[in-house]
Amino acid sequence: MIDLPPDFNLAAAALLYDMVALQPSERSAFGYKRAAKAIVGLTESVVDLVATDRLRDVPFVGPSSTRIVRELVESGRSATVERAVAASAKSSEVTKRRALRAGFLSEHAMRLVLAADLPPQIVSRDSFRGDFQMHSTWSDGSESLPAMIEGCAALGHTCLGITDHSHGLPIAKGMTMETVAGQHAEIDALNEELAGRFRVFKGIEANILADGSLDLAPDERKRFEFVVAAPHAKLRRLEDQTPRMVAAVGAPGIAILGHPRGRVFDTRGGVQCDWPAIFAIAAERGVAVEIDGNWHRQDLDYTLAARALEAGCLFALDSDAHSRRELRFTDYAIAHARLAGVPSDRVINCWSDDRLSAWMAERQERPSSRPVRNATAGHGRRGAR
Repeated sequence: MIDLPPDFNLAAAALLYDMVALQPSERSAFGYKRAAKAIVGLTESVVDLVATDRLRDVPFVGPSSTRIVRELVESGRSATVERAVAASAKSSEVTKRRALRAGFLSEHAMRLVLAADLPPQIVSRDSFRGDFQMHSTWSDGSESLPAMIEGCAALGHTCLGITDHSHGLPIAKGMTMETVAGQHAEIDALNEELAGRFRVFKGIEANILADGSLDLAPDERKRFEFVVAAPHAKLRRLEDQTPRMVAAVGAPGIAILGHPRGRVFDTRGGVQCDWPAIFAIAAERGVAVEIDGNWHRQDLDYTLAARALEAGCLFALDSDAHSRRELRFTDYAIAHARLAGVPSDRVINCWSDDRLSAWMAERQERPSSRPVRNATAGHGRRGAR
């Protein structure tokens, strides 16, 4: 739906990450990594910066990085990087990492997508009401729940879903059920104070275990208004994990499948499975699939989001923020959804509080169904990507 021009900023950053992978130490890689991060976060295209000889004005972009970016803009490739890769014993590492950068957007490209003239039914910033994955000091976030509310309100949001981690993920300071009681008391008090102006929904990010079960028992899930189920382990494995993800999506009480692949830019590809099969189950059960807008995740990306849309899925477009400054990552989620052509009516973040409450209650009440239990048949070896 959008004729997006080549993302030279992301391509330039990727070349600099090639150089990072070739370096003998973290110290020698530091400059390239810092330059790559600066370029991928630019609001202006590197094409314009090169044309006006302003690239060296970008903080942290030194002479070597400038030369590589200039080569890319002027010829579509970088001879400097090609020579370095050819001469290095780490060329296979570069090849591996290049495959882990597909389907990402730079800041500049994301803004172009948000500004694109699309039909009014397609999701946009204007139709977006609230973010349904974020973390506070109740688990591994760096700011309090009131601070996160303030940050969301500053973005024009009128609701949020707080999803601190569950007790099965101690590395992320997952909450015990006793801690949950304290958090819910705070939420009740805040909702009473903010009534008519802002609404906080009680959520949790549950961990999908290796066998597809969750770290929250069914009766524990019922203590929340909605549950996000997300994978946090076995994210670098190459084997098919369709049965694991089928079991998670079919678990009672699940409302959102969070950062479904668990991928991270330049680091890991995430869960490998038959995604059309997962999307079909999610659509049948009314489980929303998430586009996690955290820059390093962008998961699902627009290519898989388009397939989820074809399957009839609902979507959650979230920031996965751990501080107020990360709340803006919803923009990346919205951009991927717009590239996929997702209408706002299919996005839970655009729904009224009443519609959200009804949908959440329905997810809590729905048990596992026969189609979900049988969905692994024939998918275990397909491994569609």
